[in-house]
Amino acid sequence: MSIRNLHHLFAPRSVVLVGASDRPHSVGATVLANLMAGRSAAELDGKLMLVNPRHRTLMGLPVFPDVASLPEAPEMAVIATPPATVPGLIEALVAKGTRAAIVLTAGMDADHGDGRSHRQAMLLAARSAVFRILGPNCVGALVPAAGLNASFAHTNALPGKIAFVSQSGALVTAVLDWARARGIGFSHFVSLGDATDIDFGDMLDYLATDPNTAAILLYIEDVGNARKFMSAARGAGRNKPVLVLKAGRAPEGARAAASHTGALAGLDAVFDSAVRRAGMLRVLTTDGLFDAVETLARAQPLHGEELIILTNGGGPGVMATDALMLSGGRLAELAPETRAALDRVLPPNWSHGNPIDIIGDASVERYQRALGILLAHQPDNPILLIHSPTAIVPCADIARALAPLIRQSHRHVIACWLGAAAVAEAKQIFSDAGIPHFGTPEEAVQAFMQVVEYRRNQQLLMQVPAAGTQHDPIDRPAARAIIDRALAEGRAMLTEPEAKALLDACHIPVVDTRIAKTPGEAREMAVQIGFPVAVKVLSPDISHKTEVGGVMLDLATPADVEAAVAEIGQRLQRLRPGARLHGFSVQAMARWPDAQELIIGVTTDPVFGPVILFGQGGIAVEVLQDHAVALPPLNRVLARDMIRRTRVAGLLAGYRNRKPADVEALCRVLIQVAHLAAELPEVAELDINPLLADHHGVIALDARVKIRPAKLRHPHDRLAIRPYPQELEERVDWMRETLLLRPIRPEDTEEHLRFFHALDPIDVRMRMFVQIRELQVSQLARMTQIDYDREMAFIAVRQRDDGSDETLGVVRGVADPDNDEAEFAIIIRSDLKGLGLGHILMSKLIAYFRQRGTQRIVGEALSENRAMMELTRGLGFRVRSNVGEGTVELTLDLRTT
Repeated sequence: MSIRNLHHLFAPRSVVLVGASDRPHSVGATVLANLMAGRSAAELDGKLMLVNPRHRTLMGLPVFPDVASLPEAPEMAVIATPPATVPGLIEALVAKGTRAAIVLTAGMDADHGDGRSHRQAMLLAARSAVFRILGPNCVGALVPAAGLNASFAHTNALPGKIAFVSQSGALVTAVLDWARARGIGFSHFVSLGDATDIDFGDMLDYLATDPNTAAILLYIEDVGNARKFMSAARGAGRNKPVLVLKAGRAPEGARAAASHTGALAGLDAVFDSAVRRAGMLRVLTTDGLFDAVETLARAQPLHGEELIILTNGGGPGVMATDALMLSGGRLAELAPETRAALDRVLPPNWSHGNPIDIIGDASVERYQRALGILLAHQPDNPILLIHSPTAIVPCADIARALAPLIRQSHRHVIACWLGAAAVAEAKQIFSDAGIPHFGTPEEAVQAFMQVVEYRRNQQLLMQVPAAGTQHDPIDRPAARAIIDRALAEGRAMLTEPEAKALLDACHIPVVDTRIAKTPGEAREMAVQIGFPVAVKVLSPDISHKTEVGGVMLDLATPADVEAAVAEIGQRLQRLRPGARLHGFSVQAMARWPDAQELIIGVTTDPVFGPVILFGQGGIAVEVLQDHAVALPPLNRVLARDMIRRTRVAGLLAGYRNRKPADVEALCRVLIQVAHLAAELPEVAELDINPLLADHHGVIALDARVKIRPAKLRHPHDRLAIRPYPQELEERVDWMRETLLLRPIRPEDTEEHLRFFHALDPIDVRMRMFVQIRELQVSQLARMTQIDYDREMAFIAVRQRDDGSDETLGVVRGVADPDNDEAEFAIIIRSDLKGLGLGHILMSKLIAYFRQRGTQRIVGEALSENRAMMELTRGLGFRVRSNVGEGTVELTLDLRTT
């Protein structure tokens, strides 16, 4: 739903427990004990109220027979009563004025007696007042800093800066116990249970702006609203680390799919792609979850990914190297000056390479000198320090000497102290210094690689594509005609020629293909195309033609074509006698001897909607299992990342006498396929296999498309990430020229920087409230890579003589997750102020948010910004001065204007 009223849930001034009890080991008694948490009844007077018709007092507190009897409205309720009572209790709490509840009760899907389940009746009772519900069927919530333990967990949480949100109640209690034993504290510890109202999207939105939360940990079993989850995740991922532990990694049973893409893009791979797209980090174990938190929270930022290993033992160094290589990591090369410096301070028999083995008898001084050289001469490389205990020097002495050196360096250094009692003091010294350390080389490397993956995901979130990389418009009439004709005939599959015609309408290169009904027609078409040609069977009952011998290649003469058609028909009759034969496709043989066979496809995930797949193609595609998946829309940066994540990327880069493939052409196809998936909702599955790629470009040899009717208000409704809303583009007349008003795009980054440089410093201060001389890459990314589902930025552009867009002004508005209020900001190029452009852009933004149903547009300006006050007053804004703050508040109520 939103974050509305969640503050009542997690920071309540008063709580009522409905179902309080003194029965040992009951939920009501356990929750009561946790809510009291060692405090006396006098301390809780007025803050904790109890409801149970069978009791008058409990634990020294008065007990009321029902909600209506409460002396005042509690901010939050905890309900531990039978399922049938819950809807009535919610109704009573709403009437009392309460705004949130934790429903611990399970079994809410039983019949409520009026044709609805208890769950549906509960939601109906809550809806009118935006009453928020955590659960049902949950363990509860803990907010240690607020002294709140509204749960039936067996132990309390320590205070800290980590928020943990889980769907699994069993995992909640296990992690709580595990974390307490390790001294790990939490800002929030929340069990979602069935997540009937409050879900992961709500929690991410709430915690993203919570000042007491530095990192967010999620245990996810499933995602409900993918669009909401992705918007919240991308927003939170820009603010603080978000780590995900998800169940269901094992491949599910084989499912029926009409395409290789449908078989390859499993649910877990799709979830992985969503995590990556949001800049989050996925971990695979509970230990890994907290290891990653420790490393991200304590270690300095990475400046490079190539690791240096410094060790006093060859064996541990080799173990760390094995773990690194198997995880896809890279060892750093030692610079010549680094080797020379190490030669001067290390024994002659040191390893002379990386890992750097400084020998088992290493003294404190040797450690200091070696580490100092690495910090000085390899400034971009992270360092893993491994120490095995020896009788030569106490481990604690080494830790005391190295900890200050590491802290002062501001470099990414992690440690592995091998052993137990002998290294206990050394571990404590590093803990006190805030340096991440681990018990084995493998654990240390795993933690390091998690940071690498997180860094890559964050870079992907922040990287911007070059200008001019957006997709080419689809020929909609041609594409729609193909799909509509097939649906009208009751077909779920396009023929191969139809599929290729669809690709052609989407500006994807395809080989010349024609349809023949008879051997004679096939012969004539082959002559028209030019030899050699290929002939393939056309049958709605055959998905993979090679399985029935339905493909004949390199046919060099008309006679060869006629013979091939006859032979394919005979094979089909013998192998699949019931299959319908609709003819044969005749296509030119593509002579690309050095090309790589690739696959690009689309499938539809039940949660995240359309998914794009790229990988190594050919008939063995499902055996090779070399592919990457991503959510649309795509741009050049995202397309290149997809390619990078496959093994075939190495072949595409060129090897021996083979030239590198045209990766730009490949990226264009990926972008166009993502656009196809976004704009043609009837396309359920698509395979382009093989797609040939070499240094000349790319070409599709075969394609398979599965379609189905789509009943959507807008094609984009099924997408997890809303693509560029082209329908919002508008041309307007201004100063005797035509301008284009359109939403900002990631590709506008370079032009946006030029626009910023054209602004007068005074105008920048009026907009930003402070002087800013230069925009950082991350700031530019946030300004141009917006979430169109929650925010909007309209730019006014005109074309230069070279055809490029010139930005003249920008207005932006960011709506809260409830779509209740949108905050706006506007700036016009300094040499164009006072010419009416601000009024045009503000009118565009106001119309947009009014159409969205937003209730208010608000803003803030410096008191000296007279032009802004004049502009907004003219548009109906109320202007109110903030006395003593030097600012004014600007408010437009869209409900009354």
